[in-house]
Amino acid sequence: MDTRPIGVFDSGLGGLTALRELARLMPEEDLIYFGDTGRVPYGGRSREILVKYARQDVAFLRTFDPKAIVIACGTVSATALDVLREENAIPIFGVVEPAARAAAHVTQNGRVGLIGTRASIRSGAYERALEAMRPGTAVTARACPLLVPLVENGRFRPGDVVAETVAAEYLAPIKAAGVDTLILGCTHYPLMKAVIGGAVGPDIALVDAGEQCARWVKQQLEWDGLRNQRPGAGRRRYFVSDSGGDFSELASVFLGEDVHGEVEQIDITAY
Repeated sequence: MDTRPIGVFDSGLGGLTALRELARLMPEEDLIYFGDTGRVPYGGRSREILVKYARQDVAFLRTFDPKAIVIACGTVSATALDVLREENAIPIFGVVEPAARAAAHVTQNGRVGLIGTRASIRSGAYERALEAMRPGTAVTARACPLLVPLVENGRFRPGDVVAETVAAEYLAPIKAAGVDTLILGCTHYPLMKAVIGGAVGPDIALVDAGEQCARWVKQQLEWDGLRNQRPGAGRRRYFVSDSGGDFSELASVFLGEDVHGEVEQIDITAY
C-alpha cells in the first residue's frame, strides 16, 4: 500500500476531466491538481517552451512527494512525455497512448478522427501510437485552437451559438472523411463533449483522452502495488498559477462539488 498522493497537471481547466475520472475510479486516493492558468493555452507554444513549462509543473508537484504524476494535457503528453520520464524516477503517465489504444479497439472501419491543439497535431504522436497498435489506421487530424479558450471562458455548453458554430466548422472535414471514431486529443475537449457530439452525430464514437488515461493509471498502480488501500475518501487539493476565481467557479460546476476556498495560487516560475 502506498498512501502518497497522485499529482495531476494541465495548462488550465481541461485536466479536471482526468482528475474527475481518477477520483471516481479511486476515491480513496489523495489527488493534487495544478492548472497552469497563467500560461494557458499551451497548444500554440514551441516544443522548447512546452518542455520548460512541463519541467516546472512536474517540479512543483514533486514537492508533495507523489507516487505518480499524470500529464492531463494532450499537448505536453505529445511533446514532452519522454523527456519527463527520463528525468524523473517516479511513474509519469500521459494521455496519448491510452486514447490511441481505446480508439484502435473501438473503430470498426479503421478510420479515426483526431482533434487537438496545434502542438499535439504537429507532433504526430497520436498517429504513431495508432499505427503501432492498429497498423493501417487512416487518421484524419485537425487542430482546433479556438476550443481551449472557449472552454476556459465557460463557453462549452450546448446552446452556446459560438461554441456550436466553431465546433461544426472544425469537425466538418473529419465527419466528411467517414470516420467512425473521434479522439478528443485535448483534455479540455470533453467539457464540450455534448457540443462535439452534436456536431458529428451519434454514429461517431468519442474517445475521451483524460478518461482513458485515468483508467490506465488505475490499472498500472494496481499492477505495481501502489494503490492506497486505506478506508475513506481521499483529499483533493487544487493549485493554479493565476487568480483562482474563474477556475473555482468553473471547476465547481464541472466537478459537481464546491471548490471555492480550496484553490491556491502559486508562482510556478519559482520551480
